[in-house]
Amino acid sequence: MQPVTLESARVRLDVPTRADTTAITDACQDPDVVRWTTVPTPYREQDARTFVDALVGPGWASDREYTWAIRRAGSTWLEGVISYRTAGRDLGFWLAPPARGAGLMHDAVELVVQWAFAGGAPDVYWECYAGNTASAAVARAAGFSFTGTGTARIPDRDGGPTTAWTGLRRSDGAPASDLPWPSAS
Repeated sequence: MQPVTLESARVRLDVPTRADTTAITDACQDPDVVRWTTVPTPYREQDARTFVDALVGPGWASDREYTWAIRRAGSTWLEGVISYRTAGRDLGFWLAPPARGAGLMHDAVELVVQWAFAGGAPDVYWECYAGNTASAAVARAAGFSFTGTGTARIPDRDGGPTTAWTGLRRSDGAPASDLPWPSAS
């Protein structure tokens, strides 16, 4: 698939490029990005270039994973990344500290979920490592139903199993579960 740009009043989603290397590298120094994702640590500029060259472009070309840069409307600076993996119809995302709390991730998630639904996805899955209350708050606000706690689909940085909170949002708007969200979220 050719990359697609998605936009709202607050956010523009487009393809990360090598021009975003500095922004990606800077954001991936954040302790929360390191803690809740599997980015290499320490994260170097070479890691950002590899991400863009080996994951982003090939992901779009193979229809395996669609990755967008999250930018504020009217800006070229990358504030975060959101991806949609087709095999599991699932989202992954992170946001740099200066961009948090501005509604950018909420808009990004809504744009990607609506895009997936328009493409025929019956639902979109979300998971985060258990305890990631910020990610859970985004999913909850975006209309995902909490579906439980279990082994994460994506192993931890060392390749081992880890516990995840999971959620699902259906295209028909029906709740996927009546389980309560973890109180910490």
